[in-house]
Amino acid sequence: MKHATFEKGVVEMGHGAGGRDMADLIRHLFVTAFDNPDLTGEEDQAILSFPAGRMAISTDAFVVSPMFFPGGDIGALAVNGTVNDVAMGGADPVALSASFILEEGLPLADLARVVGSMAQAARTAGVHIVTGDTKVVERGKGDGIFITTTGFGQVREGVSLSARNGRPGDVVLVSGTLGDHGVAVMGRREGFDFDTNIVSDCAALNGLAGALLDAVPQTRLMRDPTRGGLAAVLNEIAEASRVGIAIREDALPIRPGVAGACEILGLDPLYVANEGKLVAVVPPEQAEIALAALRAHPLGREAAIIGELRADPDHFVEMETAFGGRRMVDWIAGEQLPRIC
Repeated sequence: MKHATFEKGVVEMGHGAGGRDMADLIRHLFVTAFDNPDLTGEEDQAILSFPAGRMAISTDAFVVSPMFFPGGDIGALAVNGTVNDVAMGGADPVALSASFILEEGLPLADLARVVGSMAQAARTAGVHIVTGDTKVVERGKGDGIFITTTGFGQVREGVSLSARNGRPGDVVLVSGTLGDHGVAVMGRREGFDFDTNIVSDCAALNGLAGALLDAVPQTRLMRDPTRGGLAAVLNEIAEASRVGIAIREDALPIRPGVAGACEILGLDPLYVANEGKLVAVVPPEQAEIALAALRAHPLGREAAIIGELRADPDHFVEMETAFGGRRMVDWIAGEQLPRIC
């Protein structure tokens, strides 16, 4: 970024003022990194062509602190998080928009690193970032960088996924280990040394979700257990489908390092955020096929069947503990881990 606009090496108020400095920032950083035909025209909008059918749209804001953490950063998180929300609806993501709120004084090297991560994540997911916006706030009135992304995708023909689709007897699967992202971010934020290599699971799940739908088109629903973790997703499903859910503690895939860190921090892994895992509910006769499809994908090698839906007028989520007892898995009270995504 050797340009007069970037001589001071930090974001300045002029980078959001609509003038030459802002135009240079957009052209020499964002357009260069996100280069694709829909973006390089530099219009106020991107005009996309979609085949006839249904389209999924999702939007999300990302305020994670710190912006860089083991296994990812706020840029990769912004792309993957929105790609995953679109994919959980049975859609193949196509395009993203991205809006940036930058704080005056943010090192341009940090901004370039975040934008580079976004570009790489978009390439990996097979999507284009086609339009966006940039604003700058005064020093002390932000926290480096906040990003909002909106994703668009084409819903697969014949697929209709919803949290309302669950039926008693259906089987619950998770695509891999739980709690990695939340513990990685919290460890970096607080400066903890857990003597183990805990990294975020931040990843785009559209390929994994597509593999599951290819194998089991009858899949009832998919969810990515981000804020609130697995517990929040299971309670959402139980309420929406008006069923109970029973899971087994000894079936939950949790890395020993994550379990140990949660014990030290007083956290429950069931409530810790994930950014590269999905929860799926499938008909019981399709459970083993679904499990095999997930495990055949690089992001699903540690997938597991963890429980089933059951008739329950109270719509409780319960877990059979490793000791043979039962405990309620209720909604989280308050915010266990703030600024996690």
